[in-house]
Amino acid sequence: MRRIRLRRLATWAGLGISAIFAYLSVRDVDFENFSDTLARGKYWLLIPATIVLAFAIYLRGLRWRILFVREPRPPLDAVTSSLLIGYLFNSILPARAGEAARVIALNQRAGTSRSEALATVVAERLLDVLVLLALLLTAVPFVTEATWLGSGAAVGGVAFAILTVLLVVLAFNGERPVRFVLRPLSALPNVSSTRVADAAANLVQGLAVFRRPGLALRAVVLTTFSWLVIALSFWLCMRAVRLDEGGDAALLVVIAVNLAMILPSGPAGLGVFEAAAVLTLTRFGVDRSEALSYAVVVHVLSVVPLIVVGYVALHRHAGAVRRSQAASKSGLTRPVAAGPSGSGRSAS
Repeated sequence: MRRIRLRRLATWAGLGISAIFAYLSVRDVDFENFSDTLARGKYWLLIPATIVLAFAIYLRGLRWRILFVREPRPPLDAVTSSLLIGYLFNSILPARAGEAARVIALNQRAGTSRSEALATVVAERLLDVLVLLALLLTAVPFVTEATWLGSGAAVGGVAFAILTVLLVVLAFNGERPVRFVLRPLSALPNVSSTRVADAAANLVQGLAVFRRPGLALRAVVLTTFSWLVIALSFWLCMRAVRLDEGGDAALLVVIAVNLAMILPSGPAGLGVFEAAAVLTLTRFGVDRSEALSYAVVVHVLSVVPLIVVGYVALHRHAGAVRRSQAASKSGLTRPVAAGPSGSGRSAS
């Protein structure tokens, strides 16, 4: 009952935040200019923008897979399918419900430990924030038009330093801090100290990227490259609505939007996405109405294709799970091998 109440609270908080940011994004907007900007767009440019965005998603699938350090790693097709399912649910449900959905999907498809998969999702978010903050700090000397960027970079630098220290502490202390955080769970009914210890071990395993320099370097390179590719897609969208800003503006929109999306929000970050994009572009001197038209176009590009492809991935995933279950009942495949927390990788 308490868990249901917390979920409802998170849902309503996210919807409330989305409503506030949606108001901020449309405030003082000339809707006639907004519609005129949309009407004169060169929308054929959304085709290459979509292709570029698809490549970025492929890179992020590769990144998620390498965060699983136990061999054998889950297959790339299972990882990519689960990632797309996660994007689907993030797009249609509030409070980033897709993160839980992709963990469950990967467990069903590849037998991956849920706690380990959840830890890799946390590792992804930490990597994303670190790289976005690093890109923000790197962009400061090159964005001469945006004198406002200095104060934002100062805040970003402090956050970058704090996050880095926390990751170093985790790297040198292994399971101890995680066990300490999870220890109160052992007081819950049907949750033994052994299960808590196993969950801590799986969580630490999923965060192994921060204790392995070679793996961390590969993950950072893939993360950085994926964000730059997404920035290219966002820049093509600028050209689609006839904005003449450069790649620096597109990159800063990517940084602002994705740092803002850390906040709980409604489905697809509605409102938060638009407000962050409008705020960033107006600092470059772009009219609010034109900035909002761009924000709407790039948000649609970032959501609608993922809903379509995510639905296809969900349909294929359900079929694959049914076939696997039917084969297991008929004795044609071996069962999933049990891991530390009662789940694991397929023995076949």
